[in-house]
Amino acid sequence: MIGARDYVPFLNSRNELYRERNMAEKTPSREEAVRLMSKNPNLIKRPIAVRGDEIVLGFDVTAYMRLVK
Repeated sequence: MIGARDYVPFLNSRNELYRERNMAEKTPSREEAVRLMSKNPNLIKRPIAVRGDEIVLGFDVTAYMRLVK
């Protein structure tokens, strides 16, 4: 799902592991972030809505409304 997109927006900043590893200051490499998200699914920001090539992450009502139009 991440594909060629920036992986950082997929990280859930409210997740305990995110805070423990201080990912806001020390962003993991793409490979490390994907590995951590695959082992810790709660590290992935949710909900995720996909329509075509567009993805909306988290609770963003405005973005969801643009997605459904």
